[in-house]
Amino acid sequence: MATTTIPIFKLSSSSYFSPHKPTTTLLPKIPSIFISFSSTSQSPTFSHLSLSSTSSSLSPPHCNPTRPEYHPSSISDPNYIRIFDTTLRDGEQSPGASMTPNQKLDIARLLSRLRVDIIEAGFPAASNADLDAVKAIAIEVGNAVDEDGYVPVICGLSRCNKADINAAWEAVKSAKRPRIHTFIATSDIHLLHKLNKTRAEVIQIATSMVAYARSLGCDDVEFSPEDAGRSDREFLYEILGEVIKAGATTLNIPDTVGYTVPKEFGELIADIKANTPGIENVIISTHCQNDLGLSTANTVSGACSGARQLEVTINGIGERAGNASLEEVVMTLKCRGQSLGGLYTGIQTEHIVKASKMVAEYSGLLVQPHKAIVGANAFRHESGIHQHGMLKHKGTYEIMSPEDIGLQRADESGLVLGKLSGRHALKKRLEQLGYSFEGKELDDIFWRFKSVAEKKKHVVDEDIEALVIDELFQPDSIWSLGDLQVTCGTLGLSTATVKLIDADGKEHVACSVGTGPVDSAYKAVDQIAKVPVTLLEYSLSGVTEGIDAIATTRVLIRGDDGFTATHASGDIINRTFSGSGSEVDIVVSSVRAYVSALNKMLAYKNKPNLKASAVNSHVSAGD
Repeated sequence: MATTTIPIFKLSSSSYFSPHKPTTTLLPKIPSIFISFSSTSQSPTFSHLSLSSTSSSLSPPHCNPTRPEYHPSSISDPNYIRIFDTTLRDGEQSPGASMTPNQKLDIARLLSRLRVDIIEAGFPAASNADLDAVKAIAIEVGNAVDEDGYVPVICGLSRCNKADINAAWEAVKSAKRPRIHTFIATSDIHLLHKLNKTRAEVIQIATSMVAYARSLGCDDVEFSPEDAGRSDREFLYEILGEVIKAGATTLNIPDTVGYTVPKEFGELIADIKANTPGIENVIISTHCQNDLGLSTANTVSGACSGARQLEVTINGIGERAGNASLEEVVMTLKCRGQSLGGLYTGIQTEHIVKASKMVAEYSGLLVQPHKAIVGANAFRHESGIHQHGMLKHKGTYEIMSPEDIGLQRADESGLVLGKLSGRHALKKRLEQLGYSFEGKELDDIFWRFKSVAEKKKHVVDEDIEALVIDELFQPDSIWSLGDLQVTCGTLGLSTATVKLIDADGKEHVACSVGTGPVDSAYKAVDQIAKVPVTLLEYSLSGVTEGIDAIATTRVLIRGDDGFTATHASGDIINRTFSGSGSEVDIVVSSVRAYVSALNKMLAYKNKPNLKASAVNSHVSAGD
């Protein structure tokens, strides 16, 4: 077959690209490279990349810039974007998203594997449990320096008062790179109706508290003027200039209520950069809420206008409608960075899917199917026209490779799992899906798999992942389900007998009646656990199609006895806790979810296990 040679004038980090829109590379003296399209060539080199019609990845050769050495108030490479992840702080403020200390530690470990620059690990003043969780992250994750010298900054949020700042410093000071993030509102509506203070008073509080944070020995202090998007510009320039003098190293500009549009927010960042005294000595950051669905667009606009730190969360979770999502912002910069002036991050994107799944399960906040990057439909093609194009060349309808974010397509080896499959086949498929299990953990997954395979002809990837999630992403077992028997129907009251096993291995049995099998089973669990709770939400869905599908149940409960914390706004809130469970039997699935939520609630006040190892995450280390 004839070969067509097309000159390409850019080195792109995106997986798929267009040869019709050449742009100039960041590396000025690299000669043009030529990409030859040939159906016979199988071995691409730096100067020759073969793209066949069956290629699953169209990544052109490119250079990965080195992550600049960390300095709190400066970045040596003007194109480098720091990623500030606030999943564990703002994300956890979503209703029902409370996580146990060990779950937070698991997420922090995975954020470190993603190579985020800053982890905002929590709001330490909220409760003793929150302070202990942030401290555990600072001790372990904040001191895990890799072979390249990378270690994340560990940040704690505080309001502008000494008690909060002391708690934040106590929580993060053990990290190799600790940061205190303090904030106070600056918009007129907040000053009048929330703070009841004048602008002069707010400036005095802000500057004195930034100076106080520095006086504790913290040389990395971030300041946020809350509701900056609706604040008076001249007042913003003034207060930001004053906190710079007081020692702030990063100025975060939050669109707290998601009110601005991209052009407006970009102009805000540009105006702050142009009019704030001393701005050249600090980093400008963005924090965009998603109330109008514009958080990602506003964040990217802010980066294009000069912001060099972007605050995001996994899956975009957070207050109200959420935040700018890490995966959307990072993949936008990866795919379109050249068009945005050469902006780039240090994120290892192949861990995005795993992080998304972990956060979804731990928080109880499901990802919508059509969510960009990580939604279940993001790389699915049903239209005949689209399928035809994908069969010819995947670049026709995919602008990035799913493998770039750690998403594995269905196994192409023909491996079909069923009731006759053994441990080796299951372990192989788990590894292909990105999970690593050994010993007892593999045995537990295997026997759950065999139980399902006895009831289903074929066990597909969705079934396997549901079982893995049900084992892997569960809180510490204070109670575990032993046995369950229910009787229900139209001829009498539903009854349930439940056996739970406590942490010491002791069995507890209770019976109860109810309006249905789930209600009676939950009442039996309550008799054993003896913890007053209110069931707020209950939902059940099939993992796959068919009458034999695995059912996944999700519940949200509220503890009725002392499970409170202080919100960043200062309000006392009742914690809510989510749980999930998966099983072919919908009643068993429902009880697993309820027990999971109870375990999370009971473990909430427990201190995390500081000796836990990163290998406990069961996520393949070689990915």
